[in-house]
Amino acid sequence: MMGRRAFVTMVAGSILAARLAAEAQQTGKVYQIGHVSLTSPEDMAPYLQAFEEGFRELGYLKGRDFIIESRSANGTPELLSAAAAELVRLNVDVILTGVNQGVVAARQATTTIPIVMVYGIDPVAAGFIKKPCASRRKHHRRDVRSFPADLRQNAGVP
Repeated sequence: MMGRRAFVTMVAGSILAARLAAEAQQTGKVYQIGHVSLTSPEDMAPYLQAFEEGFRELGYLKGRDFIIESRSANGTPELLSAAAAELVRLNVDVILTGVNQGVVAARQATTTIPIVMVYGIDPVAAGFIKKPCASRRKHHRRDVRSFPADLRQNAGVP
């Protein structure tokens, strides 16, 4: 059985793997991870803490290697677009979201910043992509990482 920490570690590792590998030669870069949430900051706090722990277990430290710019819609879906647009104005390196509405808002706000979908979103079923991209060519800006349903289920993620 996979615990929440193991799942978060897997997710955390996959989020920046491509960006970190592509820019590994640069030193001193602090990556900005934009996080857009439908729930309140208080409700999201345990998940972001687990996310940070996952990065720490991979050797990445908050403040040294990355920062998280988190924006919340406080339970109001209509505010997600403004939250995503603010992250784009901040020029974050990647946008992380766990709700379909967050993906929609991020996609409306940017076509250049990678969007990472977590918490069991099926991007094909949701209509966000036609099929997973098999290409790893440099000009591809969107990458789909998916975890098998049994791993999500064992981690307690829908």
